[in-house]
Amino acid sequence: MSSGDETSDPGPDAGLPEAPAASAAGDDASGEGDPAERTEPGPIVFLTEPVRRRAVEIAAVAMPGLAQARVPARLRRFMKFSPPKRAKLARGELAAALDRDEEFRAGLAEVLASTDSPLVAVIGEGGAVSPMADPVEVAALTYLLRPDGWRDLIASAVDAIPDAPEAPAAPAAPDEAGQRRIASLEKENGKLRGALADQRTAAGVLQEDLRRARRDLRDAEERAAKAAGDLAAEKGRLKHAETERRSERRRLDAEVESLRGQLDRIRKADKETERLASVRLWLLMETLSGAATGLRRELGLEPVDDRPADYIAEEYCDDPEERPFEGSRGLGQADPQRLDHLLSLPNPHLIVDGYNVTISAWGETLTLEQQRNRLVQGLGAAAAQTNAEVTVVFDGADAIFGAKPSARGVRVLFSAKGQIADDVVVELARVEPEGRPVIVVSSDQEVADRARREGAYPVPSAVLVKWMQRT
Repeated sequence: MSSGDETSDPGPDAGLPEAPAASAAGDDASGEGDPAERTEPGPIVFLTEPVRRRAVEIAAVAMPGLAQARVPARLRRFMKFSPPKRAKLARGELAAALDRDEEFRAGLAEVLASTDSPLVAVIGEGGAVSPMADPVEVAALTYLLRPDGWRDLIASAVDAIPDAPEAPAAPAAPDEAGQRRIASLEKENGKLRGALADQRTAAGVLQEDLRRARRDLRDAEERAAKAAGDLAAEKGRLKHAETERRSERRRLDAEVESLRGQLDRIRKADKETERLASVRLWLLMETLSGAATGLRRELGLEPVDDRPADYIAEEYCDDPEERPFEGSRGLGQADPQRLDHLLSLPNPHLIVDGYNVTISAWGETLTLEQQRNRLVQGLGAAAAQTNAEVTVVFDGADAIFGAKPSARGVRVLFSAKGQIADDVVVELARVEPEGRPVIVVSSDQEVADRARREGAYPVPSAVLVKWMQRT
């Protein structure tokens, strides 16, 4: 670059350290000055004007990526400006900082290396740069990144920059207009590059936001999957609990029904017991009500053969009669009148062992059905003539052919399967209240003894047959 050119274009170099090329050339031309005594200039001094300008523009774009502490104090006031304005207003300060502050320049290199620019990656790794790349861009990035052999790379890039065509010998006015147009275009280019850098920065921010959103989405999906699993487990637990609750309810309902059945049975048993007690009490009261009028007969319930007069006759007479006195009440066990006497007692109950009577009386001449009918009819006549309660019991173990016999005032019973009439007869005598006259008709000695132990009066079957024949 000629000295005349630098004089005619002071604008682009404003604020940058001037390269001592002209003075050095003058000294060399005059032969004065010792090269050994001259100070080694900074690297940016050896850059061409387009490369220096592009390096400052790139640094202005990358500055926001640095921490505040790593930005030189004299440049911090430019941080609030946009990259193109920052590059224009702080051009000299940026050039000086790039030339003298290695830490600042290294920080910018780190910011550039963190971008996704393929050209920055190739230059940072010292690889082969595509010949299609802009040599000015390559030289500026090489100056900022400074990989191994960066000086040679800058020199190669600068050599690849096409020489600007020599200005035609034309009036100054057209040259100035062209320069203004070039400056305008460069300014516009700088704006576009700054906008591109801003867009890249924004794209990086958006990419980071996208990665963060994807991570949040994955976390949300994992939480949703876990929540779905927990929900399914909770539903299963609730379903199991509902099943157990229904089973327990069914069990409790069954238990309640069982308790209700037991309560009903207890109430029924209590009612039956109360009814039986009431019946027994009523019968006892009925018996006691007739005791006043039949007291003398009550005193002679068990007839005897002898009377007090008989004892006197034996004591004081020579030849007493062998038989009882005709008017005596002493009656034998086989005398039907004894049954008359027992049935005349207040509110008696006559219990008959059915087959024991019928078989002994008509077993050889009548069938069982005929025997039953004859006995029941005869007892019906006895019930009509007396105030006695009459009950006849037959064995029900064998099949019963024909209709069951019946007569007014006679209770006809058949023992249940597995039971015998003897037990039923004794049980009937047992449930009667103490004090009520109970007459048990049976020739079975065991039945007679058991009935006597229950307070009943046993009468042989033949006495009842004779009594019915007489009546």
